[in-house]
Amino acid sequence: MAMDSTLTRHDNLMPQRPGGMRKGTAWALLVHVGLLIALAFGVSWRSQTPTGVSAELWAAVPQIAAPPVVESKPVPAPTPKPTPAPTPPKVEVAPPKPSPTEAQIAIEKEKAERKQREQLEQQERERRELERKEIERKELERKELERKELERKEQARKEQERVEREKAEKLAAQKQRELEIKREKEEEARRVMQREENIKRMLGQAGGTGAPNAAGTAARDAGPSASYAGRIVAAVKPHIVLTDEVAGNPSADVEVRCAPDGTIVARRLVKSSGNKDWDDAVLRALERTGELPKDTDGRVPPSMVIAFRPRE
Repeated sequence: MAMDSTLTRHDNLMPQRPGGMRKGTAWALLVHVGLLIALAFGVSWRSQTPTGVSAELWAAVPQIAAPPVVESKPVPAPTPKPTPAPTPPKVEVAPPKPSPTEAQIAIEKEKAERKQREQLEQQERERRELERKEIERKELERKELERKELERKEQARKEQERVEREKAEKLAAQKQRELEIKREKEEEARRVMQREENIKRMLGQAGGTGAPNAAGTAARDAGPSASYAGRIVAAVKPHIVLTDEVAGNPSADVEVRCAPDGTIVARRLVKSSGNKDWDDAVLRALERTGELPKDTDGRVPPSMVIAFRPRE
């Protein structure tokens, strides 16, 4: 018994003899028909996303088929599943606007006209404000120019007044000085005339002092003695101050007027020595001397010209 079952299993594993493929072919056709039926009922043709479906087929009796001797027919490829078309997006259609009525049109038109008027009024206000500011700026500039012009004129007037005042003061000072000099000259001339009159009167009262054979009618001779000029030079020279050496031996002739007591009342350079320093030194020395010595007859000539030299 055991031998028989072994043989039977061995026979099943052996290649089949020719003509023994009918059963396998029938089974194959049956499986393919079942597969097509399953595919037909398993595919959903509705417009929705298909869900995956798997199917397994099992034979009722397990059995291993032997390879076919003859070439089997090709198994047809499974039909591809059709890709469902994408669902188009929903387009929301706005509800149609109600047609405006004549009142609404009039209101909108009035609003637009009012807005336009407001814009024009705003532009006009801005233009007027700019014009006002420009007028104010020009007015300020004009006032500033007027102020500067007034300041310039005021400064020019003050400067003119100052110049005229200085000129008037200088002219007044010059006139005052000239008047003082004139009064001094008149006073000096009056004093000289007074002294001369006094001298004449005194000489007339003293009587004649001339030589016995003198033909004059005056009380005394007008000229000094021969040695009197030397005595005057000797009295004045110690007061001459001169730092520089005087070239040569020039003579400075000075007219000297004196009072009866010998007081020097006036001096004047009548002939220059050619050396200003020597001339000035002689005039200063006479001023320092102040009083001249009397002549041999006890009098001092009222006017005389004396020559002064650096070296006698």
